[in-house]
Parts: sequence; structure tokens; C-alpha cells
Amino acid sequence: MSRCARILMSTAAAALLSVAALAPASPADAAVPSPSAQAAGCAGPNSQIPPGRTTSRTLTVGGLQRTYRVHVPATYTGINPRSLVLSFHGHGRTAAFQESLTQLSAVNALVVYPQGVTGTDGESAWQGAPYSAPGVDDIAFTKALITRLQSDLCVDPRKIFASGKSNGGGFAALVGCRLADRVAAVATVAAAFYPQGGTCKPQRPVAVLSFHGQADDTIPYNGDTSKSLPSLPSWLAAWAQRDSCATTPQSSRIKSNVVHQVWSSCAGGSALEHYRIEDGGHVWPATVPNGDTATPTTIDATPLIWDFFLAHLMPAT
Repeated sequence: MSRCARILMSTAAAALLSVAALAPASPADAAVPSPSAQAAGCAGPNSQIPPGRTTSRTLTVGGLQRTYRVHVPATYTGINPRSLVLSFHGHGRTAAFQESLTQLSAVNALVVYPQGVTGTDGESAWQGAPYSAPGVDDIAFTKALITRLQSDLCVDPRKIFASGKSNGGGFAALVGCRLADRVAAVATVAAAFYPQGGTCKPQRPVAVLSFHGQADDTIPYNGDTSKSLPSLPSWLAAWAQRDSCATTPQSSRIKSNVVHQVWSSCAGGSALEHYRIEDGGHVWPATVPNGDTATPTTIDATPLIWDFFLAHLMPAT
């Protein structure tokens, strides 16, 4: 049985457990732990974050109470360090929608869905977009959240990853730019790379996987000068330069409508890969209908992202 099939089969059970077992946030979540507390996460199971369920938690950062959803796999023991995947929702969406959309809770990892703050247009958003909430430091929130999760759960520090869609995808890339000391690799889907995110100068080469549809009319593949959005080819070329990869990618057509591009010779064990979906819109690619579209695509982003993450760990110190 293929990885995609296994993920899809396990998703239904995980989704039922998630809906039935949401736990209220704990007041104890209000404090940000110090990095020295991280070892406590591998002392055994956390009764407030039980295995096989999704729970809602809160964390106060910068004077704001932030919320996030945590899914812990049923096989979690709290003793052996596990991968941690952060998944950021799109503009106007929620953490719950992101969990349902991506089905990342089906993978064998700790998966966390942070909730964005209401922006200037009344919709949820992440730092780096023109409509994000002024003064809200989502990078500081993400850094504190990782530290909190390492305190609450047994997290492998070499296997922390960031992913997201649209505005959340652009923010996941910003996490790669600003938190390269904490995040091993990044995956973006239909991402919006607004210039408001600032200059990207990661501390080390960061592995990046990207998906984008050429028929995306929300975040156009060839860019949008009215919003100062770069084209995907130019954004990928800039990241290839950051990672000291080969200038020209190797391209292969893996489906009739999908081209897979791989940049070789990236520095420090990093990587850069891109899936160009020629008829793809502003969706999370999936071979079954999802919250973005009733029309399936020819590839599944989620298992491809998980395989990419498994292959790219934080360099050993």
C-alpha cells in the first residue's frame, strides 16, 4: 500500500477523534517557558495533551493570548523524541480549518496548527502581509510556541518543521528566514511572498519545498505587480542563491499537468524543490476533494511534504 493510501486511510479515524475529543485550554498555558525547561518534555506523557487527540491550548506572547491546536499521534509515549510540524492557515482561515484541509494530523508526528490574529481587514492573518495586524510579532509567537511545545512534549530539536498555505505559506517561509536556528525545513503551498515580510537572511541554508498552481488567480504564479508579489520563478531563484544551489533546476514531468523541479548542489545538506501544477488554482493539492475544492488534483501535497521533512533534518552541532 502506498504512503498516500496509508495517510488517507488513517485520516478518517484521526478526524473523528479530533472532533469528539477537543479539550479546553489550560490556564497553565499562559506563561512562556524558558529554553532550559525543554528537557521536561521527554519525562513521559502529558495528561493535558493526550495521545490520539487534538487539543486546544493558549499561550500569552507580547501581551496577547494566542491559541493553537495540538495533535499528538496515538503512538506517542512522551519518552522518545518526535518530529514537530507547524502548519499555518491562510488569510481569513482558522487553525481548525487548516487541520481539516491538510490532513497533516494523519502523519506520525506532533502537528500544531497556530491561530493567526485578526488583521486590518477583519480577517485572520500572519505577519508579513499588508493586511496583518500592526505591531503583532508572529515570529516571536512562533519562537515561544516552539519552546512551549518542547517543554510540554518530547520534541526532537533536529526535526522541527514549518508549513502553510497562502498567507500562512508566506509566513512559513518567513519562519525559515528568521528562525533557521529552530526550524529544519519549510514547505509552502500557494504561498504569498509579500515584501512586507522584510529581507530574508537565514542563519544557515534551509531546505524548502514549494507547491504552486499556474492557474492561481489569488496569488498569481507569475507575480502581481499591484501587490508587489514576486513571480514563483524569481522567488525560487532567490532561495536557490541563499542555499548556494545550482542556478538551473532539473525538471521532470511527473504527471500530465505537474512539473517537479529540483535544484542540485545546495549547501549544508539543504534542498530546494518545487511542484508546478499547470492547471492548479489557489488550493492545497489533494487527490480527493478537500476544503479548498471539490475537484481533486493529480498529486497530494501532504505526503510529499512529510517525505521531504523526513529527509531534511537540522544539521548536527
